[in-house]
Amino acid sequence: MLVGITYDLGSYVSENWEFLLRGLGRTLLVSAIAIGGALVIGAVLGAARAHRVPVISQLASAYVELIRNTPILVQIFFLYFALPQPIGPWPGVRLDVFTVAWLAVMIWGGAFNTENFRAGFEAVPWRFREGALALGFGRVATFLNVTLPIGGRIALPSSINTYIAVLKNTALLYVISYEELTTSALQVNALTLETAETFTVLGAVYLALVWSLSAGIRGLEGRLALPESR
Repeated sequence: MLVGITYDLGSYVSENWEFLLRGLGRTLLVSAIAIGGALVIGAVLGAARAHRVPVISQLASAYVELIRNTPILVQIFFLYFALPQPIGPWPGVRLDVFTVAWLAVMIWGGAFNTENFRAGFEAVPWRFREGALALGFGRVATFLNVTLPIGGRIALPSSINTYIAVLKNTALLYVISYEELTTSALQVNALTLETAETFTVLGAVYLALVWSLSAGIRGLEGRLALPESR
């Protein structure tokens, strides 16, 4: 029985690896763009919320509440199906499937990362900022040289979970037929009906991706740890 399973799995991989590899490449591309965008969104809006910047802070709060309290599937459907629809004078905006793919997971990750960075920036001890001000640094210089480096390190552990979730959420892009890894695997399964092999390979690849991403960021976290945390 075990030999049969191993042989079937090996045949499945050897026959479909090129098609699945292309799907994996699209998953990695979308994930990289979304994680990078979520990092920028989180740092900028997290700083605005932590420092109570007028208007921007309120808009960031509304964005965070909207995204965190609605399912990401609804957000994907909205961008792909609802956004192009004209409403009154609004002509609608039609985005191609690739743009919707990375934009949806980036917006989702950015909302969660905003709270990660807000908490990190607010956790920076006041004495550090007070010392910078005493040295003659302005508010912007204090943020760039003190709050951002220290708060970013504090926010890193919670951000890891967000980046991992962004990677895993790319699997939901099958609902708009974007040919990432999950969509590619489902297409192979529809043709071959090798369901067990399909989801074994799919699960193993995602497990390897998440482990690799987690290990990489954990290593970065160790290198950037504050002296008193090492």
